[in-house]
Amino acid sequence: MVSWGELEHERPDLASKGRAILYQFGVGLGFLATVALDGRPRVHPICPVLSDDALFAFIVPSPKQGDLRRDGRYSLHSFPCPDNEDAFYLAGTARLVEDHAAREHLGAQFVLERSSIGVELPSGDHLLFELGIESCLLTSTSGHGDPSPRHVVWRPPGSGAT
Repeated sequence: MVSWGELEHERPDLASKGRAILYQFGVGLGFLATVALDGRPRVHPICPVLSDDALFAFIVPSPKQGDLRRDGRYSLHSFPCPDNEDAFYLAGTARLVEDHAAREHLGAQFVLERSSIGVELPSGDHLLFELGIESCLLTSTSGHGDPSPRHVVWRPPGSGAT
């Protein structure tokens, strides 16, 4: 598993396009899937936060927060693009971040990115998770209905995954 910074180092092309798709509306937006206690997938929209070196998410008190604390496996899929069917997908394991300085810095970034709508700092019960990356998929299209979308799958070197 790698961080966002390691993805940028290994595959700057994927990281750049992925960032552009996740932030296509000016803020990070995606659908986060977790594993519910009964093993079923649970999917909800979230606002991921990309720093220079890692991918994070503040998760409100919810079953999803419990899922990540109990079983950190996740998948994150970008919101649909209005002009094409381009998409970015990540999968990996989330890790709870308890570092106060990191939380303050990322909370300030979260607020700044949403300054046009005036959000408040995430409260103390909004837990911060770093999303480690085990694989990613970039889909590129020429528009809606593209009969030949291009898919690039990436896994960290030495991951053993095929």
